[in-house]
Amino acid sequence: MKKLQLLILFSVISLGAFAQLGTDTIKKNDLTLIFTNTDAGFSKATRQRLIDAFFIVYPKEMTEYNPDASKVVTFMIDTGYKGVAATSRNVVHYNPTWFVSHPEDIDVVTHEVMHIVQNYGRNRGTGAQRPGWLTEGIADFVRNEYGINNEKAGWKFADFKATQSYTNAYKVTARFLYWAQKNKDPQLVKQLDAAMRNGTYTPEMWQQLTGKNVDDLWAEYAANPVIY
Repeated sequence: MKKLQLLILFSVISLGAFAQLGTDTIKKNDLTLIFTNTDAGFSKATRQRLIDAFFIVYPKEMTEYNPDASKVVTFMIDTGYKGVAATSRNVVHYNPTWFVSHPEDIDVVTHEVMHIVQNYGRNRGTGAQRPGWLTEGIADFVRNEYGINNEKAGWKFADFKATQSYTNAYKVTARFLYWAQKNKDPQLVKQLDAAMRNGTYTPEMWQQLTGKNVDDLWAEYAANPVIY
């Protein structure tokens, strides 16, 4: 009898550690987060950390970059998705296994919801007016700026290497943007982001904003890539 009672107690405790399957709607101020979980083994604690991160960082990103960004966002813990995370319109898909092996990488949220803020829809200009390397570089630049758990996650800009290019995207491009904004124009990233959103971005913008084209600017950065 005691063994059975202990087994039932253990089962109840274990079940309490996992997030419920299905969809919840969480509202705070004027924002709505629709949270859908398809993984029976997804951590309840991680679920709450993702929700908390959203309501901390998304309002800051909206305020700084795009106050007109969607006020309704969907998070989907998606067992069918095999990457880390991906955003389409205002829906973010997360691979639940990523958080098992990287439990502190909560700022995946910070990167992904910035894509919602960016809103560089394909109907706004050509691909050349919204290059992928810059899209992802800006999202990681913002992760560095607003991230709430980067240090514990071991996340930081990529260390500079001579073999890199500004088109490498993500942490490499983000570090370059940080350097360029610090040394050339304190509003650089905001201006690039706005131009990408309204379809007016061109490579010539770098010359207009920094005094150098992007290749020459990268060469200057590569010669002295100190950022702190």
